Formats: sequence, C-alpha cells, structure tokens
Amino acid sequence: MPKKILIVEDEELLYDMLKRKLEIEGYEVSIAENGVEGLEKIKKINPDLILLDIVMPEKGGFEVMEELQQEEDYKNIPIIIISNSGQPVEIDRAKELGAKDWLIKTEFDPQEVIEKVKKQIG
Repeated sequence: MPKKILIVEDEELLYDMLKRKLEIEGYEVSIAENGVEGLEKIKKINPDLILLDIVMPEKGGFEVMEELQQEEDYKNIPIIIISNSGQPVEIDRAKELGAKDWLIKTEFDPQEVIEKVKKQIG
C-alpha cells in the first residue's frame, strides 16, 4: 500500500510539480489549496506526511498545525513546511508546533523534497 502525502499549498505550479515528482516515487498524493480544505482532507485520508505552506488563504500553516496538535489522531503526522520565508522566528515556531523539516520555495529542487520525504516516511 503506497504511503499517502497531503500537499497543502495554494500555488498550482508548485503543487503540480511536487505531486508529479512524488507520484513517480510511488507515493499517493492529495492536494488541498488552503488550510481549511487541508484539515478536512487530513481527517478524511489520514496522510503519512504533510507538505504544508505557511501563508495561504482562509487558514495558514501555523493555524493548521495548532489545530493538529489538539488532535490525538493527527498530532504525530510528520510535517514538512514549504515557505517563501526562512526567518528563524518562523522556523522556530514551526518546530515548536511539530514541523520535522523546512523547505524554502525559492531555494529547493524537487529532489531535495523527495529526500526529505523519504527521510521522514521511507
């Protein structure tokens, strides 16, 4: 059974590219375009890993993480943040909320994403 990854990201070009790359690696990938949709999908599909943007319409990544921390069933799902910002304050906050890793949109290549995903869930 393939591992399930949920990408919560509002930039279509980015999530399309990530989805293709991850599917080639054998993962089952779902997309949510904002935090509200992301939380609904998390409860529906119970992903093995979440790739999460911080700045999104309706509900941002930090709010999603705060809600997941309240839920016993979901608080241990590994989260890799995908953000435009690499501010230490944001990284620290994400780690406090349980993020396992961090990618800066302008700096990563798809292979780096694959490596970080494999490190978390194989």
